[in-house]
Amino acid sequence: MHRSFQAVIALLLMTLFVACSSAPTSSPVPPAAAPAEPQILRLATTTSTADSGLLEAIIPDFETSTNVRVEVIAVGTGQALALGRNGDVDVVLVHARAQEDAFVADGFGTKRRDVMYNDFVLVGPLADPAQVAETTSISDALRAIAAAEAPFASRGDNSGTHSKELRLWAASAITPTAELPWYNALGQGMGATLIAANELSAYTLTDRATWLATAASLPDLTIVFGGATIEANPDQSLYNPYGVIPVNPERHAGIEHELAEAFATWLTSAETQAAIGAFGAEQYGQPLFFAAANP
Repeated sequence: MHRSFQAVIALLLMTLFVACSSAPTSSPVPPAAAPAEPQILRLATTTSTADSGLLEAIIPDFETSTNVRVEVIAVGTGQALALGRNGDVDVVLVHARAQEDAFVADGFGTKRRDVMYNDFVLVGPLADPAQVAETTSISDALRAIAAAEAPFASRGDNSGTHSKELRLWAASAITPTAELPWYNALGQGMGATLIAANELSAYTLTDRATWLATAASLPDLTIVFGGATIEANPDQSLYNPYGVIPVNPERHAGIEHELAEAFATWLTSAETQAAIGAFGAEQYGQPLFFAAANP
């Protein structure tokens, strides 16, 4: 009886050994591959594209679809183009056509593409002491301000808006200088200049997009010349086009030219142009920018 029991136990152990040795072994599951680090694209652009909220609204689509992180440097157009000339950025998005054309002609940019446009308007105190609202052209408006010696806040920063302002003064046969007590060159971006104008009860030139995006916080200012919409602007010289330009990689080492070209292509594509043309329309009752590319 004892021997029979031992035999049964031995048989069971042998059966378990055979079963375990024949059972398939599972292979370890390899860990999931870590996502690739995004490439970096350096974009120098104007304060208006940032202050208006446009870039924050559209750039995530480009970043997600390309695994590229866009580093935005929002400065005046003059500074943005200087960053491009120095090779500190890969692409620029700016709005001073003469400076843009010179940037390409001098070999710092490879090609300029139309992206969008809006317009400039004059804003000023609610009381409108220079009676700018009664004028019919931007030249007459500026001459009225100068004649009344009403405070004027200039960006004074070589931005696209500042360059436009100086051209408008020149067309009005007026040369404003720092010695004039009513002319204030601030060296500030558009948002800061509007805040200063609100505090100083001053007139200033601004792009419509930045005005619409910030007007709620500027209770003492109103549009005195330029109309409520771009269609109502009586002076076509206030048209404000924007262009995108990849930096020339032959000028500097380390320029991410392929990424810059991909960004320019995406920015001027039909889908992105539609997003640009729709931006702000629901919130402000009008688009902040109008599509200008021909994809």
